[in-house]
Amino acid sequence: MKNFEERLERLEKITESLKAPQLTLSDAMAQFEEGIKLAKGLEKELEKMEKKVEILLNGPAEQTPESEPTFDLFSEV
Repeated sequence: MKNFEERLERLEKITESLKAPQLTLSDAMAQFEEGIKLAKGLEKELEKMEKKVEILLNGPAEQTPESEPTFDLFSEV
């Protein structure tokens, strides 16, 4: 798998080539499809990185009483 920068560069090249008037419709569709896949993958990777940055800045999320598991094994006692 290519790294983020290489995939972003490929997406930029696709964007530029789609502007070319001599591009056939079938080639344009193939490049458009590749571009959409790249864009979605890049977006997911950015979201992961944003979460990591958030954790680094704020620390791990604190558990609230609602998020803590409860075990009512002996609740009647």
